[in-house]
Amino acid sequence: YAGREPATGPGPEGYHGTMYPRGVQAFVSVLGMVGAFPTRETPRERIASLIRSLHPVECGRRLMRLGGAGDGGYLVPDDLDGVVTCMSGGVGRDSDFERDCADRGMEVFLADGSVESPACSHPGFRFVRRFVGAVDDAETTTLRSWVASCPGKAAGDLLLKLDIEGAEYETLLAAPETLLARCRIVVIEFHQLDHLWSAPFFRFAARGFAKLLSTHACVHAHPNNHDGALRHRGFVIPATMEFTFLRRDRLPAEPAWRSEFPHPLDRDNSSRGPLPLPRCWYR
Repeated sequence: YAGREPATGPGPEGYHGTMYPRGVQAFVSVLGMVGAFPTRETPRERIASLIRSLHPVECGRRLMRLGGAGDGGYLVPDDLDGVVTCMSGGVGRDSDFERDCADRGMEVFLADGSVESPACSHPGFRFVRRFVGAVDDAETTTLRSWVASCPGKAAGDLLLKLDIEGAEYETLLAAPETLLARCRIVVIEFHQLDHLWSAPFFRFAARGFAKLLSTHACVHAHPNNHDGALRHRGFVIPATMEFTFLRRDRLPAEPAWRSEFPHPLDRDNSSRGPLPLPRCWYR
């Protein structure tokens, strides 16, 4: 709308001041009828750069599946010796991943404000009914405060798993770098990835990815087929994806790019149609 002067006059509820042109106001109102709001589009080259930074590499170890054969199961490197604690944010209706970790001798701390307890019981579980996010309040805990409250916190590497319905970005940004560096393996389901085309969301999400990638590399990616994918400007971006990261000091000196997807142990998250990893997400 370059070159157009904003309209003036009374706005909503009698407000008087400089307003956007009426055509823009009408466009925003129409979008609002379907629950949408316009933002600037992220430049294509920035989308391409972020996706390239998430291309999986070979970790030098086999991948194994922890958890069930559907939603809630994740692939992790066979590099768990010395990992004594699993921090699992987001429990939902399936705790098979956490059970498998506990069966391997880990103490498993679980946090989820939306359920009263894990889906199954285990002597190694320690559950708190709190959401995980960027602030500490009556309902939410930061990753820093949560780990600090757990007994045995001073010993050994951690396995961090987050499936917290979009709060993963703020959680990463609020976490101390020293704490993330303690996490040998990080498994996160990232949500709303189709919103990366919105420039304000991209700036927020990309900073979360960049922070994690400064200490870890992606070793596996798997789209959640339940939520579908968006094709735009030559990229196919699944709305929700599961990523596995390994701390960089555990990688080979010069890791090769992984080029075979899906992995034999990958499974669909739901009974909806299959959603293979799009070609732009690996080399």
